[in-house]
Parts: sequence; structure tokens; C-alpha cells
Amino acid sequence: MCGIVGIVGHSYVNQTIFDALTVLQHRGQDAAGIVTSDGSKFFMRKDVGLVRDSIRTRHMRKLVGNLGIGHVRYPTAGTSDAAEAQPFYVNSPYGIALAHNGNITNSESLLSTINETDMRHINTDSDSEILLNIFAHELQYLGAKKPSADEIFQAVTMLHQRVTGGYAVVALITGFGVVAFRDPHGIRPLVYGCRETPHGTEYMVASESAALDISGFTLVRDVAPGEAIFITKKAELFTQQCALNARSTPCLFEYVYLSRPDSLIDGVSVYHSRMAQGVKLAEKIKRCWPKHDIDVIIPIPETSRTAANEMARHLAIDFREGFVKNHYIGRTFIMPGQAQRQDSVRKKLNPIRAEFEGKNVLLVDDSIVRGTTSKKIVAMAREMGAKKVYFASAAPAVRYPNVYGIDMPSVDELIGHERDDAAIGQAIGADKIIFQDLADLKASVTEFNTDIEAFDTSVFDGHYVTGDIDEAYLKSIADKRSDKKKAQQLEMVYHCDSGGLQQNIE
Repeated sequence: MCGIVGIVGHSYVNQTIFDALTVLQHRGQDAAGIVTSDGSKFFMRKDVGLVRDSIRTRHMRKLVGNLGIGHVRYPTAGTSDAAEAQPFYVNSPYGIALAHNGNITNSESLLSTINETDMRHINTDSDSEILLNIFAHELQYLGAKKPSADEIFQAVTMLHQRVTGGYAVVALITGFGVVAFRDPHGIRPLVYGCRETPHGTEYMVASESAALDISGFTLVRDVAPGEAIFITKKAELFTQQCALNARSTPCLFEYVYLSRPDSLIDGVSVYHSRMAQGVKLAEKIKRCWPKHDIDVIIPIPETSRTAANEMARHLAIDFREGFVKNHYIGRTFIMPGQAQRQDSVRKKLNPIRAEFEGKNVLLVDDSIVRGTTSKKIVAMAREMGAKKVYFASAAPAVRYPNVYGIDMPSVDELIGHERDDAAIGQAIGADKIIFQDLADLKASVTEFNTDIEAFDTSVFDGHYVTGDIDEAYLKSIADKRSDKKKAQQLEMVYHCDSGGLQQNIE
């Protein structure tokens, strides 16, 4: 899960990209980067950290030009390293910078063909660099001195034929314009919009519509699965379907947790979907637990608040804010390692004793992935004097790894692995647990857009829509991306020589 943005304007776009990235910061807090162009040169700034920390005023002054792309990184592999920050750049052909959200599932086989057939070198562990070099190779193969929209779309078509996985991409081609495209399944989100200025129409593409809203762009629509968009440096817009047998199967987890509530994803309000999730959970409690003894419903901030509020309303139970969130702590789910996640929970949430003491409390969260946060929060509720602590999840139990760009790579790290619902409740210390049914979660989205026929629901049911995932692949990504592996990588960063941490900082 990362955030991407691309803009073609009629004046400098650096501030607009910066602002859009801050709106997308929830999609990645590890690194940030911006590339702009004045039509003949690239200007780049990228580094680890939040947008406001990695891109300062002195850097903004150098990011000139009316074309640009930006990225916020959330790593599924590797460590916090400026070399892994995006966008990436190649100088041939034309000069291309690229940023990407998602994960390529056939990256290992692609690496060999890139080296041996395309004769290109990959310098990082990022599959975004793989995408960049494949796109560059296909463009170079066409041999056009000045690529037309049709030739750019042909290169994207060839890329789709070589690459599998979930990906949303923005690329900047020096002297020509901005390209954006989405994988043939539409797993990762991508939208575009426009705004009118005295100098003409400007265009923006972004991971979420909220990034368009804050800059005064009007949402036009989602980029369709397999579709590509090319916006010339003069702000001329071209679109084309570039994939055979494209089918919309967006990631269902976007509506549960990943996206902002004020965004529209595939034509659906994330906020309204989360309201519907709460209603359906309430209906399940009425159906399966009609004689409940719940005194109060308390959300676990922030994502679950909308669903919890609707649950309370439909069950006629008091809704209370039982936790005060420290907004200066990052999203716990996307911390790079288990130790950091565990350490952040108590710093992130502080309970209000009066809302727990002597009550039967139903805690509501968007989902339970590793269970670390849930277990600590249940324990906090008991410390505050709750008589009974129940737990409800707006999503079904997460039992399978994600391979399309969300950090759930190792099945052994998922609390739902080889546990039924009741066992998960016992593992986190809850007196009772209620999970959303998968059919109800799907319906909470499709009731707002009946054109969506299917979703990527792999984390819930183990069905991978790209059709290329087997046990060997799942084992390989678990070996590379588990919390244990990340801890080892962090240890190498800080203690890679006898000088230790201080020498690395210097």
C-alpha cells in the first residue's frame, strides 16, 4: 500500500503534489518523493520519513516545472532506506521517472528476462524499479524519437502482457507528459480529475479522490482496470484500454481500512460503505446474539468509528469514545516490524476509565490482522474496570497472506491462521468475538455500485484473482517479508560494522 499522484498543469506543480501527498500520507509513512519537469530536465527530491520531513522548503524551491509525480512509500519488503524511496528514474529512452502502488507477483521471473533479454540492470529490491525498466524497454523497442499516445499505449499493452500482480502506476516522460495505468484486475485504486484555470485545463491522477478534492480538482472517474491515461505536457488527455480480458476485482480491504473515508473508490463512498458495515454487524448481532448484555459500544480509533456509530444506532446502545488517540503516532498496522507495533499501541491510545468501569463493553475495530493491537486493547479495557469485554470486527477474520501490496505476507503472523472465530477471541482475551460475514462485507460496497461484480478477497478466503499464486510463492514472500526478516534487516542497518549506529548516522 503506497500513495501516488501525477499532475500536468500550466504553472509550477510542486506545491500541489506536496499537498496531495500529505492527504495520501496514511497510505505510506516510510518515505516520500517528488519528481518534476520543466520539459527538458528532471528535478527530484526523495528521502525516508513523512512528507513534511523529507521534502522541505529548500527542496521545494528546486522542484520546478509544470509536470510532476509523487509517491509516499509503505514497504512490504526491505527497510527504511532512501535508495528504496520512489520515484525511480532511468535516462533511456527519453528520461522516465515512475512511481507505483502495489506488488508484482512474477518479479523473480521478470528479473531474469530484464537482465538477459532487455539488458537492463535493477539496483534495488523494489518491484517498482522492475516496472520502470519494463516500461522503458517496451518504449525503446518501438524506436520512436517522439512517442505518440498510441505508441505509449502500445508499451503499456506489452507491459500488461509481461507483468502480473496488483499495480497502479504514474510515470513522467521528459518532454512529453505524464502516463498513468492500472493493472488488468483493478486491484489497487487510481482516479483522475481536472480543474479549470485561466490558462486552460489541468489534470491530476491519484490513488484516492481525496487528494484531488483538497487541490480543487473535480473527480472525473476511476481509471478502469487495464486502462492507461496519457496527458501531454500541453495538458491534452488521451485514454485507451490496454489489456485483454480486463476485469474489475478491486481490493475489498481498501473499504475496510486502507482508504480515507472521504474518498470515492470505484464509484463508492468509503464512508458510506463503512456505515453499511456497521449496520450489517448490528444485524448479525440481532440475528445471532439477540439477548446480548452490551452496555456500551466503543470504537478503536480511527477507522472503525463510522461502523461503530452505526452499530450503536441500530442496536439502540450507547456509543462512547473510550480511547483518546495520539495523532502524532503513525498507523500501527503499517509499522515496519512487530516490535514497533507493540511499542506503539499504548503510546497511540489512552483509555478513559469512566467509559469502561463496571460496564460490559463492545469494542469495535475495522479488522484483526496480527492480533497484537487487539490483545493489548482488550487488556487495557479490563485494566480500566470493564466487567466484560466483547470484540467486533467490521471485516471477516484475516486468514491468508496478501500478495498485492499490503503487508500481510507471512501466514504464521496472522492470528486467524488455523484458528476459528472463537479461538481468535480467546487469543486476544475477549469474552466474545463477532466477525463480519464476507457476503455482508461485499454487499456493503456493491449496494452503492452494482456494476462491481467481484473483489480481491484473498486475505479472507485465500482466492488470488491473478491466478498465479501457489504455496511456493507464499513461502518465498514469507521468508523475505516476515517480521523476523525485517528485524534482521534493521539489525544489519544499525550494526553492519563495528562502528555501530553512530558510524551509520555519520
